[in-house]
Amino acid sequence: MGTLINIDNGGTLTDICVWDGNAFTFTKTLTTPHDLSECLFTGIEKASDALYGEADITRLLHATEHIRYSTTQGTNALVERRGPMIGILTTIGGLDAGMKRGAAEKKLFTGLVGDRFLTVDPEADLEFDAVQKINRLTTLGAARVVVAAATPEEERQLRHVLLRKFPRHLLGSVPLIYSWELAGDRDDARRAWSCVVNAFLHPTMERFLYSAERRLQAYKVVNPLLVYRNDGASSRVAKSVALKTYSSGPRGGLEGTAALARVYGLPHALMMDIGGTTTDVGVVEGGAVAVADRGGIEGVHISYPMSDVTSSGVGGSSVIQVVDSEITVGPQSVGAAPGPACFGFGGKQATITDVNLLLGVLDPDTYLDGTFTLDPSRSQAVITETIARPLGISLEEALIRMEHAYFQALSASFAPLVTEDTTLLAFGGAGPMSATGAARLAGVKQVLVPRTAAVFSAFGISFSDIGKTYEVIVAEPTTEAATETHDALLVRAERDMFQEGYALADCETSWQLLVENLEDGSVSRLPYQPGDEVDYPGSVVSLQLNAAAPLSHPDLTADAVVTATAAPAAGTRQVRSAADHVDDVPVHVLDDLSPGDGGEGPAIIEGPFFTARVLPGWSFRLTAAGDLLLNDKS
Repeated sequence: MGTLINIDNGGTLTDICVWDGNAFTFTKTLTTPHDLSECLFTGIEKASDALYGEADITRLLHATEHIRYSTTQGTNALVERRGPMIGILTTIGGLDAGMKRGAAEKKLFTGLVGDRFLTVDPEADLEFDAVQKINRLTTLGAARVVVAAATPEEERQLRHVLLRKFPRHLLGSVPLIYSWELAGDRDDARRAWSCVVNAFLHPTMERFLYSAERRLQAYKVVNPLLVYRNDGASSRVAKSVALKTYSSGPRGGLEGTAALARVYGLPHALMMDIGGTTTDVGVVEGGAVAVADRGGIEGVHISYPMSDVTSSGVGGSSVIQVVDSEITVGPQSVGAAPGPACFGFGGKQATITDVNLLLGVLDPDTYLDGTFTLDPSRSQAVITETIARPLGISLEEALIRMEHAYFQALSASFAPLVTEDTTLLAFGGAGPMSATGAARLAGVKQVLVPRTAAVFSAFGISFSDIGKTYEVIVAEPTTEAATETHDALLVRAERDMFQEGYALADCETSWQLLVENLEDGSVSRLPYQPGDEVDYPGSVVSLQLNAAAPLSHPDLTADAVVTATAAPAAGTRQVRSAADHVDDVPVHVLDDLSPGDGGEGPAIIEGPFFTARVLPGWSFRLTAAGDLLLNDKS
């Protein structure tokens, strides 16, 4: 088996996790927003140095069987509304009302579409009216237009008209996205929303993925770059839909969570992945990732299945500021450029990274394993200017209040999902630092911090295969129509998997019949084989095919009972626990600990590329697999 490189590109940091068939090697590097392919290759070069003892990017790339790439860029772009203005042209009466049923839909509609929504007049000349309204949408600022009709046939008629009047080869032509081409979903609002979000994400994803692929070609890499998707599978860049890259990093975290839940026998595992811009939360129950049949993006339903992940604008680089005399956290983020004030890149807004530096939780000289030095004076200046002075309080009091506000914001992101037997898996750059504080507010008694916490989403990508998922509406709910759909879908899957480099006959496939009751909207999932009887009047029937070409997955060390011993301390650190109190806190280095080593909070544990904080009342121990298990004894 060749080497597998797994990459998770975040708003502030990019994580690289390499599996060579025996062990993981991982590293981190700052994300470069001006050219995302730059941080990708810097990370691969750093990984080669860690793996071989010297930087040799060519050697690593040529030894690699697959490079799987995930990114939060789409998620972050949507959170911060950085993308093209979208217009909608439709023949469906009342579609705008259907797309704005609730507060979440109204908010997203305002942010992405606004007043750029026009309906073709059914009484007017179709060709004239459609052309006039496309022109009107572009005048209103639409850079991409979603075309949605009630039926595929009607949409094809519109497509024929618009392609003649707006040929693609003209300079300045606006891309037109047709709803039935993207999603075979009879629900008009879901289908239109899928196209709107896809159109919004597409330019961001396309730009840097093809840039990265071109740079790989310069190294004469034979195997194509694979994009990791939010359904847990991977595919070539050219065969990927932008919408399926949304929240793909968190899906990697969920797959890693599921792997550790099986190792530790956790009945209800809750992931908390704190990146630079967002905190992503998801559930693994009984060792399986929770998946919604119709995914949700910012509370808006789309046509595709998605892992049930919620993203909130609370991250390590989220801006902490005073609004109406209250301290607020996010959703605005300083990202990697300029980054937190302590990075020294010109940041003028406070973040939790600045707070933890001044509290003493972070050591300015050991950040990112000593590869990056933080500047406390910049953090002090920014927090004094933006928080302490506006509130009329001391710097020390400001730090304590900011930390509490951050714990509250984190806790609110996952508290509704907590059960009696919940174990919180805390990872991402800021996860281990804030886990015990947020967990206590949410009533969680056990926290697991993986040794790979700093790159855990990239670690989770290690468990993915190359795959495709298809869902097509059967023209009518009959046996003959289902068989025809099956045969057409089989041809399509054979073509797509061949383009991925695999014969469909060598892939794992599963077929399901999805029967949606028109009266109550309930969906039944039934196994399907060609020729099975299909007779469901009053229902919409769809055929779903999952095809996967399995890749090698890493073997994880099983948990085992180990003798409890006192964890050796490498030193102490002064950490502020109140405005007028500083504790002398022991510091433990994770790589110097042995399985069974443990202790009581307060304590700080320096892991590879992360710092974990153990608050008073919590205990910790190193497991047989090298992970940190923390328990609230209060």
